[in-house]
Amino acid sequence: MPRFAIEDSLEELAALARTAGIEVVGGTYQRLERINPATYIGKGKLEELQTFRDELNVDLFIFDDELSPAQMRELERVLDRKVIDRTALILDVFAQHAHTREGQLQVELAQYEYRLPRLTRLWTHLARQAGGRAGGATGGVGLRGPGETQLESDRRLIRRHIARLKA
Repeated sequence: MPRFAIEDSLEELAALARTAGIEVVGGTYQRLERINPATYIGKGKLEELQTFRDELNVDLFIFDDELSPAQMRELERVLDRKVIDRTALILDVFAQHAHTREGQLQVELAQYEYRLPRLTRLWTHLARQAGGRAGGATGGVGLRGPGETQLESDRRLIRRHIARLKA
């Protein structure tokens, strides 16, 4: 991508962030021969972002490209800050500006479909959720095996909600 195209894209991203009510305190980019599968960016750029975080008191990082759920999770772990990508930002802007019932439902559906594969980063701290009766029996209606993880439960609920929104 030519330099002017990169700068235009970052300028647009900053405008989207401001539209979402986010104060933009800086921006940077990196040319990569290969995307790092763990963090998307290279080690040096990651260190640069940690410096930005500390010097500019950054509490949110927005990436211009789509990040995988694993990359987002790893970046949040290393940077110790929330990380979103362009798609999440755009969905947030749409959510803030959708005023009709149809528009709100469309945005809600898009947000759920975007979040579904990213649920693991929200529930990494939870183990299994037990189900059953007070007598100690395991299992229960709607639960599989001796326990269902909170993640599995949330995925099932979101899939149901998506199906209802599409109906």
